[in-house]
Amino acid sequence: MRIDRLLCNLRFVRTRTLAAKLAQQGHLRRNGGRVTRPSQEVLVGDILTIPLGSAIRLVEVLALPDKRGPAREAQACYRVLDPTGETNLGGPQDTTIQGDARP
Repeated sequence: MRIDRLLCNLRFVRTRTLAAKLAQQGHLRRNGGRVTRPSQEVLVGDILTIPLGSAIRLVEVLALPDKRGPAREAQACYRVLDPTGETNLGGPQDTTIQGDARP
C-alpha cells in the first residue's frame, strides 16, 4: 500500500493530499530510511516515524486497512512504539558509556 494512502486510512492526516505533501517534504521515515515519494510502498511490520505538529509518532504497522474507517478500526492496524513520547530523535545525544570500565 502507498504510504500516503496508509497515513490517510490510519487517520494520521485528514486527506491523502496532506499525506503526499508530508512525504514529498522528506519528513517521514520508513524503517529508518527517508521517504521522499508518496507512492513508496509500506508493508506489514514496517516501522514508521511520523512528525505530527510538534510531536513525533513512532508506530509499527500491524495491518493494511482497505479504507478510511472509524478511529477504533484504524488504531487496531498499528502499534505505538513510544506511547510516552520520550524518544529523543533530534536532541543532544548521550555519549556516556554505561557498564564496567575495562583495563
